Amino acid sequence: MLLAVLVGGQLGGCGFHLRGAVDIPPALSPVYVRGGGLVGRSIEGRLVGSGVPSTRQASEAGLIIEVLSEERSSRVVAVDRDGKALAYMLTYRARFRVTDGTGAALIEPQTLALERTFDDNPDVAVLGKELETDIIYNDMADDAADQVLLRLRAALPKSMGVSG
Repeated sequence: MLLAVLVGGQLGGCGFHLRGAVDIPPALSPVYVRGGGLVGRSIEGRLVGSGVPSTRQASEAGLIIEVLSEERSSRVVAVDRDGKALAYMLTYRARFRVTDGTGAALIEPQTLALERTFDDNPDVAVLGKELETDIIYNDMADDAADQVLLRLRAALPKSMGVSG
């Protein structure tokens, strides 16, 4: 137990942060997430989990993360000799931008695109396939939220005391 506390203290002191941890300077708090969908909810969850103050009013925000759009798509990438689909490529796209409370852009609109393959098993019921694809899309939205927050961290001015 003592060893875990010592190691944790050392890692915290060197700038190490757990994956998903968000460090927003007080000058940019509270944060408002506009838009929603899977990636918006995932961003909000990461902010809450990191103890970052948030608001439901854009006018009170020091930082606005705006999810402009999100899109799910799939295409067949493998078929058997009878023409039945064996694998799909699932794509998740999220477009976002980040501004400060005055409307100044910290991150201009960007699109994140994530892809995963999904092997189709003809012996599995359709509902099971739908559930599995939903899980994959949720994972991609979580990955997109991580990327949005990583890009935000890189975009924050060094003068605000955020280490990269």
